Amino acid sequence: MSDNKVALVTGAGQGIGRAIALKLANDGYDIAVADLSFQEEKAQGVVQEIEALGRKAIFVTADVSKRDEVFAAVDAAATQLGSFDVIVNNAGIAQVKPLEEVTEEELNKIFSINVNSAVFGIQAAAAKFKELGKKGKIISAASIAAIKGFPILGAYSASKFAVRGITQVAAQELAPFGITVNAYAPGIVGTGMWDLIDEKLSEINGKPRGQNLKENVESISLGRIETPEDVAGVVSFFASPNADYVTGQVLLVDGGMLYN
Repeated sequence: MSDNKVALVTGAGQGIGRAIALKLANDGYDIAVADLSFQEEKAQGVVQEIEALGRKAIFVTADVSKRDEVFAAVDAAATQLGSFDVIVNNAGIAQVKPLEEVTEEELNKIFSINVNSAVFGIQAAAAKFKELGKKGKIISAASIAAIKGFPILGAYSASKFAVRGITQVAAQELAPFGITVNAYAPGIVGTGMWDLIDEKLSEINGKPRGQNLKENVESISLGRIETPEDVAGVVSFFASPNADYVTGQVLLVDGGMLYN
């Protein structure tokens, strides 16, 4: 294994994942850009952006709801890039629906992508860190909905509360190995996920498209919508030596919406 630092970021083909991958590349990491196969074109674009920064990058296909694919992605990152230091379990989906209407299939889907993937990422990264004798860092995507349950986002809130609990448990179990486990909790980020939430809320409450988003943004103390780069800054902190003594935490990065 070489002296370079390597991070794997899931869901890195677009949005928050892309911003995290680019930020970590700027921090000196070589990056495994993991995403679904149909996102390969976007993900390869991110690979090129990272290479333009002077770092190495590879695209790794991974359906994060499948344990074997997460482990294979970690193996590919370590083998092809020559090290393994950080995993960012970023991939996730939202669902906007009253809790009474959530189907069994929908519940299983959101938990398999948002919760199971975090467990698989923790397992795969911890195994690789131990194999390499590294004190690595595990960072997962939570949400403001991990701190407070939001109406019409019941299944999503439940999945993010689960990530928070898993983060606390994994931090305690992996601390003896020097592995830290933390999560970031974004608020309202200007990505496709919030476009979907706004559209679905409009269908439910009848407000014009864009009105729900506008009202939510007006509730933010700092007075603006969040950018993917805002989130990436917190992930950069968790991945850095500055966070060596921080573990088991879910850090709100929401511009002042919730206070925990």
